[in-house]
Amino acid sequence: MTIIDEIKDSFKNGSILTRLIYINIAIFLIFRFIQLFMVMAGINPNAIQEVLAIFSVPSDPLSLIIKPWTFFSYMFLHFHFFHLLFNILYLYWFGKLFMQLIGEKLLLKTYILGGLAGAVLYIIAYNFVPGFYNQSASSILLGASASVMAILFAVAKFAPEHTIYLLFFGQVKLKYIALIAFIIDLISIPTMNNTGGHLAHIGGALIGYIMGSRWSSHQPLFKKTSGNRDIISTLFKRSPSMKVTHKRPVTDMEYNKQKAREQKEVDRILEKIKTSGYESLTAAEKKRLFDASKE
Repeated sequence: MTIIDEIKDSFKNGSILTRLIYINIAIFLIFRFIQLFMVMAGINPNAIQEVLAIFSVPSDPLSLIIKPWTFFSYMFLHFHFFHLLFNILYLYWFGKLFMQLIGEKLLLKTYILGGLAGAVLYIIAYNFVPGFYNQSASSILLGASASVMAILFAVAKFAPEHTIYLLFFGQVKLKYIALIAFIIDLISIPTMNNTGGHLAHIGGALIGYIMGSRWSSHQPLFKKTSGNRDIISTLFKRSPSMKVTHKRPVTDMEYNKQKAREQKEVDRILEKIKTSGYESLTAAEKKRLFDASKE
């Protein structure tokens, strides 16, 4: 089997995550080869920017009307190598975790909605926030960053206490990784180096947070909720339904022993997810993990 056959087989039989990665890499290579052919034909290589603009989201609403497909095409489009590299790495890391904890079926929906939310916030900001008016004429948006942020925030909201290992930092909870990523994007907006990109990241993060919140509480996406909530206290916490139970009083020693047993069982289940994936859990283990997340 040739390398091409192996790639085709991997794409055909691989997961949604594998296909998303292949599509992003393939589109990057296509545009790089287009630029190569331009150079060989004696065309100014900077003309590739005009080609990229055809598939990137413009900040000008009038331009967007005649290029509506850019809402979707931009989230698969990269031109600079390191832009692609970091997005692919983040997509792989958090996408794999997403499939383990939430499931593969919802990954594509999160990717697409995250990209759309990023584009919408970018367009709104560049047309209604005075500080961005002077950039709106020439600004375009491309890249999978908003989609990746949606995946990160969805899984961080769904399993906020889940820990992953980071070089130099050790074990870090997902909720802290998501929060730091959000703060970095927020404080990077004034730098003007990639203002539109950071705005799109925030849009993707917000929709990812909403999706993760709905899935964690088993509510339909975009269902209206009632009641007041403290945003700070509920950030990256599961939203349990109210239950009323009656238990006999227990001593402190009995309580501590019971909590230790429960935590040991949860740790065992999480370790099983790391090694074999979420789908390997039994129905009882899934229920135990869900109950623990509400405590």
